[in-house]
Amino acid sequence: MAASVSCHYFSSPLTTSTKSIKPKLNYSHFAPSLSKGSIRHFVPLCSSQRSLPSESECQDKEKDWFLSLKKCAAAVALSVSLITGLPGSQWLSPAHASTPALPDVSVLISGPPIKDPGALLRYALPIDNKAIREVQKPLEDITDSLKIAGVKALDSVERNTRQASRALMEGKTLIVSGVAKSKTDHAIELLNKLEAGLGELQQIVEDRNRDAVAPKQKELLNYVGGVEEDMVDGFPYEVPEEYQNMPLLKGRATVDMKVKVKDNPNLEECVFRIVLDGYNAPVTAGNFIDLVERHFYDGMDIQRADGFVVQTGDPEGPAEGFIDPSTEKTRTIPLEIMVVGEKAPFYGETLEDLGLYKAQTRLPFNAFGTMAMAREEFENNSASSQVFWLLKESELTPSNANILDGRYAVFGYVTENEDFLADLKVGDVIESIHVVSGLDNLVNPSYKIAG
Repeated sequence: MAASVSCHYFSSPLTTSTKSIKPKLNYSHFAPSLSKGSIRHFVPLCSSQRSLPSESECQDKEKDWFLSLKKCAAAVALSVSLITGLPGSQWLSPAHASTPALPDVSVLISGPPIKDPGALLRYALPIDNKAIREVQKPLEDITDSLKIAGVKALDSVERNTRQASRALMEGKTLIVSGVAKSKTDHAIELLNKLEAGLGELQQIVEDRNRDAVAPKQKELLNYVGGVEEDMVDGFPYEVPEEYQNMPLLKGRATVDMKVKVKDNPNLEECVFRIVLDGYNAPVTAGNFIDLVERHFYDGMDIQRADGFVVQTGDPEGPAEGFIDPSTEKTRTIPLEIMVVGEKAPFYGETLEDLGLYKAQTRLPFNAFGTMAMAREEFENNSASSQVFWLLKESELTPSNANILDGRYAVFGYVTENEDFLADLKVGDVIESIHVVSGLDNLVNPSYKIAG
C-alpha cells in the first residue's frame, strides 16, 4: 500500500500545469534559472571573462583569482558532460562523496560542514551570546558521536551531555541576561526544561539505550533554539529604502507544503515542513510568504526534478513569474545575500561581484533541502516566484565551499521529511502550501490589498 508521509493534513484546490522550465547553467554552477521550454541548456559563463587584476594587485588577489578560475574550468567540463550526455558520475556524486574531484576547493572549509537544517537555522540567528552557544555546541556534537558503531557511541554521548550540563550550570545567568526582557519568562521556562532534559539524557546513556538518544537530542536542541530566538529583540537592521514597501518577513515563519505524488506505489502524498528565515533574507522570504497567502503555488506542478534540484513556481502563460494585479507587471525581487560577520544583507550583487570570494554566507547551501530563488542567468535581480530545493552535493557544491553560495538567495530549509524530496518527479502536484506560524512577522502583505 502506498504510504502517506505527513505532519499535518489540509486540503486545497487541485489544478495542474503542464509547462516545464528550461534551466541554464549560470556562471560556474548549474542551479536553475528562469526560461520557458522543455530543452535544457547549460551555458557556462567563466569568471575569467572579467578583467584581470593589475600587476600591483596580483600578489594580493592571485589566490582568489586562481580559485575562481579552477571552479570555472570545472564547470565548463561539467557543462560538456551534461550537454553531450556522457556519464557524469565524476561530476554529480552522492551527497557525501569521500574523494572530491576538486580537492583545492577544500581550502575554504575551516571545519566539518554543518549539514543539519535545524543547526544551520540556530547558528543563523542574529545573536551574540557565548554562554548559550557553549550549551548548544556539545548537543550538536551528539550527531557525530552517534556515527560511532554500537554502544561505544554512548561513551562519547555521555561526554557531550556532561559538557552541555556544565555549560548550562555555569552560564545560566549570562544566558538569561541575553534574553529580550519581554521574553524572559518564556526563556526561563525553556531553560528549566532543558536542565531536566539533560538529566533524562544522562539516564538514557546510563541505561545504554542508544535508540533513545537522537529523539532526546532533538528535543533538547529545540529548547536551545527557543531560548536563542528569545534573545532576538525586534528586527536587527533596516531594509534598504528601495525595498521597504515590498512584502518583508521580519523574523521567521514555518510552512507546510503538501505534495501529491504520482506513479509511486510507496508514496501517495507528503507534507514537507519548511522554515523560512526572514532575519537573513527578509525580502526573499517575505515575497514567498506573500505568494503562499495568495495560494499562488496551490495546484502547481513540480517542474524540474533531475536529482540535483527540485524546482517549481513557473505559472501558466507566457510570464515566468508572478504578475502583480496592481501593476500588471512581473514582480521581481533583488538578489539578497547575508554574509557571516555583516549586520545586513548585500543586495543586487553576488559575492563574486563584491570580490568576497572566501566569504561565508549565513544561509549556506549545506543541507539537503536548502530552499532558494531561481533567477535569470545574467540578471541578479530577476527572481520572482520560481523556487528550488537543492537535493545533494557534488564535487562542485560541497558544503562550506559551495559555488552556489553567494550567487543564489537562500531563504529557508526543509526541516521535516526532507529526504522525500528525492522521490518527487516532474508532474507531481503541490496541493497546497500553508503557513503554520510566523505570519504575523510579515509586513506590507500585498495579498491583503488584493483581497
